Amino acid sequence: MPRPNRSYGTLSDLVTEVRAAARVRNLSRSTEKTYVAWIERFIRFHDRHPVALGERDVTDFLNALAIENQVAASTQNQALAALLFLYRKVLGRDLPWLDDLARAKKPRNLPVVLSRDEVHALLEQLDGPPGLMASLLYGAGLRLLECLCLRVKDIDFDRRTILVRRGKGDIDRAAILPEVLVEPLRTHLDRIQEQHQRDLADGAGWVELPTAIEHKLPTAAREWPWQWVFPATRQYTHPKTGQRRRHHYHETALQRAVSRAAGRAAIRKRVTCHTLRHSFATHLLEDGVDIRTIQRLLGHKDLRTTMLYTHVILDLRGGLRSPLDTLPPKRRR
Repeated sequence: MPRPNRSYGTLSDLVTEVRAAARVRNLSRSTEKTYVAWIERFIRFHDRHPVALGERDVTDFLNALAIENQVAASTQNQALAALLFLYRKVLGRDLPWLDDLARAKKPRNLPVVLSRDEVHALLEQLDGPPGLMASLLYGAGLRLLECLCLRVKDIDFDRRTILVRRGKGDIDRAAILPEVLVEPLRTHLDRIQEQHQRDLADGAGWVELPTAIEHKLPTAAREWPWQWVFPATRQYTHPKTGQRRRHHYHETALQRAVSRAAGRAAIRKRVTCHTLRHSFATHLLEDGVDIRTIQRLLGHKDLRTTMLYTHVILDLRGGLRSPLDTLPPKRRR
């Protein structure tokens, strides 16, 4: 098969176009990175430039993911989204409906949910910023990156709310700010503001901004309201501007902290950061909170996604009695 040639442009040129198209549409950096990775994998699979490929080639690639690689349905859908973005937004071609696509089976798995005692035991094992972040994941039902990407201006202490900007599906929403976290958050932000003042005095203090804001408010990158609530401990130098910035706290650091805390708490379940969000929703449902309210708090587009937690309660707290419990006690021999 022919390799990419100059008439099609190089792979590097194509990746640059994909990144530019993603940023024009304000896609998150993680989405941009994921799309680029799938597009590069698609090109390696066929060993041809996407301009020379079409619907049949996209179908073959996605079928191979499902049949040969046996990927999860969500993984196949992610690859499909990346390729649709490539053809529609970058190459300007619309692919007809992929009728012959073998869709990966989507298992109906119940989420792992911690009991309230398990959540308490887990949080007891965490302190400092990781403890505060984990408490927000559970107390506000935030996704991992929604928590890490919070900015100072998104915390509304007066209304006891957290403004989640550009959550999943690019949706803004309001989340609960737990009362017990108000003073710890104030103390944390006072400490972070002191750090930011030192950065400014040292000629640093910049933070990454959404593209539109960066152009509209060029000075905002050093202003306190736009700083991360949970900044990284180290600075980095932006290669294009030379600005010394702080990234937000890295997701893998919090993931490791939560995993280790679960081990110390002797929790016999697979615990991730997202487990705390599942537990938030399930415990609210147990407390009698309306399912529509929970849907809004979680930022779900589809109510059926939120309804999954009703199955958790039915399975775990349904009050059903096993027939074994109705039998007389075993006689001792």
